[in-house]
Amino acid sequence: MANGSDRVRFIVGGKIFETTTTTLASAGRHSMLGALLDDSWNLRQPAADGGGGEYFIDRNPSCFAVLLDLLRTGELHVPPNVPERLLYREALFYGLLDHVRAARWGPFDGNLLRPAASVAGRAPGDGTAIRAGPDGGCCVAHGSMVHVYDWMLEEHRPISLDYQQVNDVGYLDTQSIVVTARERLGKGDGGMGLFCSSTGELRHRFRVAHGNQVKSFTAGALSFSGSDDKIFSSCRGRCNEYGIGVWDQNTGQQVDFFYEPPGCLLGDADKLQWLDGSNCLMVATLFPRTDNCFIGLLDFREKSVVWSWSDAGITTSLDEKRVLHAIAMEDGRSICVVNQYDDLGFMDLRSNAGGVRWSSRSRLMNRKLPAEESCYPKLAAHEGQLFSSMNDSILVFCGPEWVLTSTLRRSYGGSICDFSIGGDRLFALHSDENVFDVWETPPSPIIY
Repeated sequence: MANGSDRVRFIVGGKIFETTTTTLASAGRHSMLGALLDDSWNLRQPAADGGGGEYFIDRNPSCFAVLLDLLRTGELHVPPNVPERLLYREALFYGLLDHVRAARWGPFDGNLLRPAASVAGRAPGDGTAIRAGPDGGCCVAHGSMVHVYDWMLEEHRPISLDYQQVNDVGYLDTQSIVVTARERLGKGDGGMGLFCSSTGELRHRFRVAHGNQVKSFTAGALSFSGSDDKIFSSCRGRCNEYGIGVWDQNTGQQVDFFYEPPGCLLGDADKLQWLDGSNCLMVATLFPRTDNCFIGLLDFREKSVVWSWSDAGITTSLDEKRVLHAIAMEDGRSICVVNQYDDLGFMDLRSNAGGVRWSSRSRLMNRKLPAEESCYPKLAAHEGQLFSSMNDSILVFCGPEWVLTSTLRRSYGGSICDFSIGGDRLFALHSDENVFDVWETPPSPIIY
């Protein structure tokens, strides 16, 4: 039971609420309510109150009651008379959105995921890519458009590139989206831009200079480094200026360019991934973009390719000729690939001598959809789990031997053409009219 000095009174929209400093402390330092406490978690007295511990807030009282109950119990109960969007707006005002999200869905675990929603896109046909945002929202690239959704799955104003083909898209942060585009012949456009996720407005256009001369270019695959705030993109110029461009995330200025050496396919890369542990960039150029697949690790400090693999000259089996996707594993010691049979393969980054060690576990579950065209499989690794799309399903692998532990599948939507993990959610984009599914881990039960 709280003593008198612990009690706090609020008048919100004309309604009186009483709580304790302990409840306010559970809001956290960065919230409006947590800011009412000093460094010792004692109440800061309002200047005009005379020491009575009473605060007036001109906001919605019904929403305040729900949020106060959330801080007390850890559970979110929204009465029918409170619209969820209004509640989220009020949670944003108080700095409690993270608390609301944590009560809506729990920490990400591929084996506990449950379908939460399906959203039909506005544009017909296949989407190019789907990317999860850091706050639980997502964006979907389709043709020359990027459709942006917040964590409530409300669509914002789309990003339009005026008929330029979008190649890749990614979140720099919750408010900023980077889009790469194909250059149109004779137009001098294409390249890469930074857009506001809420308004769709262009904030910055990234430039590439060769010999102190700015050149037009086609930007492809994207990657971001969290350690030194860099943006990477594969680039193709008009005069064989192929390679990987590097820009500073804070200034938007080009800081480096790794020109494509002979035998290394960099400008046409399908996949880029920054490896924080090794300070290297993985570059993968894969079938069907090119006849021969190339995967390499680039060290920008030494301007060298420190590890590489290619299927050029390999004729031992058809499997080796059809690597369709690749990711660097989280331990930084191996690369996982997948072929046209949905088999997983692994390559050891500690050796240049070995090839691909294939596993046919996925083939045991292979089933083609009737009257449906299958999409190329995709891979992702997240918090010690490996994910692989296969037709209309996503397979989850765990453990040191990557044993299949779960299968995620909805009953409609067609084949999965892309998926992404972020904000403690998994988003799966289907080939049927841009339908994407949202998967969440249920919140942990409250134990009393």
